[in-house]
Amino acid sequence: MSGHITHKETIKRMTDAAGHFLSALSSDQRAVAELSFDDEAERRNWFYTPVDRKGLMLKDMDAVQIDLAHRLLATGLSGEGVHNAKTIIALEPILGEMEGGTSKWKRDSARYYVSVFGSPGDEGRWGWRFEGHHVSVNYTIVNGELIGPTPVFFGSNPARVLHGEQEGVRALREEEDVARALLASLDREQKRVAIVSAEAPNDILTKSVPTVSDELAGEPEGLAGSDMTEGQRATVHELIEVYVRRLPDAVADQELARVRSVDDSDIRFAWAGSEERGAGHYYRVLGPTFLAEYDCTQNDANHIHAVWRDLKNDFGDDILRRHYAQAH
Repeated sequence: MSGHITHKETIKRMTDAAGHFLSALSSDQRAVAELSFDDEAERRNWFYTPVDRKGLMLKDMDAVQIDLAHRLLATGLSGEGVHNAKTIIALEPILGEMEGGTSKWKRDSARYYVSVFGSPGDEGRWGWRFEGHHVSVNYTIVNGELIGPTPVFFGSNPARVLHGEQEGVRALREEEDVARALLASLDREQKRVAIVSAEAPNDILTKSVPTVSDELAGEPEGLAGSDMTEGQRATVHELIEVYVRRLPDAVADQELARVRSVDDSDIRFAWAGSEERGAGHYYRVLGPTFLAEYDCTQNDANHIHAVWRDLKNDFGDDILRRHYAQAH
């Protein structure tokens, strides 16, 4: 079962928000914000580093347009997801201060881009992307009905703010804490299987590939859900829910139904790196059609990358295959 999510109210909110955003732009701005849905390379060309992107940057919008851009983003996230995204974006100037101008990257809360692929409406194919450093939200809509809500990436640098007015802020607290609770609940034999390496990789293994294919091939699988206690399996699903609940409630409910349809023996939890807080660590929860992947190793293990992916339907790939098959 892949991400064939149908929730007309959510899709209508997206369609309306995208239309209001585009209609508030000048012709020059609109030429930058609107991209062809058929430009598949660009539509699937996602990043979580602070690179220049196609699309219209918040910095190049007025206050009304920025508000409309944020309203579009809010149609693709839950209330908690919006809060986390805003917290992540607000870390940019803090990161700039920490680096003291030494980074090659420009740290700026206005360096986030909105792209609309195709024409928002009830017919045909269209999509949108809100993306910048450590935030990537991607949606695909077909005939006003089918929706692909992945990949959805959140990151945080710093993972914990260590100084200043925001000291103690952790944008992605649950992504770490729930995984640590699961790890701590495992007995020695379970840990022997779940901890696949004493050293964590320096990033998520799937990075920003358009389609997850063989990036995890050859990696130790980790501990199967069927080899966990009932309480541990509940914690695995709680951890998955941390990622999925970034999405709007109605979308998240259908994503979680997809996850729950998978047999526990087909879900694997793998941890790499130290068990100690403050040291580099990595984990993933992998099922036949989904992946939650997390890494916190960079910048003295105070820099998180955490992504939710649909292994069959990122960027609506499976939806679109079916659409094309029916159309022909």
